[in-house]
Amino acid sequence: MGAPPTEKPMRADARRNYERIVTAAQQAFAEQGPDAPLEEIARRAGVGIGTLYRHFPNRETLIEAVYRSSIEQLSQRAHELLEEHSPATAFEHWLREQVQWVMDNRVLATTLKAGMDHNTPTFQLCRTAIVGAAATLLQAAQDAGAIRTDIEPRDLLRFGHGIGVACETTPDAAERLIAVTLDGLRTAPAADGH
Repeated sequence: MGAPPTEKPMRADARRNYERIVTAAQQAFAEQGPDAPLEEIARRAGVGIGTLYRHFPNRETLIEAVYRSSIEQLSQRAHELLEEHSPATAFEHWLREQVQWVMDNRVLATTLKAGMDHNTPTFQLCRTAIVGAAATLLQAAQDAGAIRTDIEPRDLLRFGHGIGVACETTPDAAERLIAVTLDGLRTAPAADGH
């Protein structure tokens, strides 16, 4: 997980505290939403509330850091999946992970986007990372002849976002919608029938 885009490098102990706070905040926000108590987040991270405030002077900066970290993790998964699987399988796994990310993080993302300029370094960094990840996966799957060539990276992101939003309250429908979407994106039907 990267440091804030405009800050100087941190000492090793400060970096560890920063990362522990972000991890604890991710968990707390996932369980309780973006209004999770900061005192509880500090406790989960094993730091004092003063340490939390030194890194994150307000809730908005913490939400921004959690959002940036989760986008970096989702983007990194694209590269990991391509190392572990064929391009077609990596593409399918990542679409599923993207849908799950949307279902898990939509409230947090909406909260952040409502109070922040979309031209900030964080949004630019996140946009570049996620579009780059989608482009890498898509290009590999298209080069392998597995996915239609008229699909663009932002289309892949729109599919995942749309399914995630549609299934936020009915998560059991997500897999069926993903399967239908993948059938429409493939150049040929899947050998196993889905």
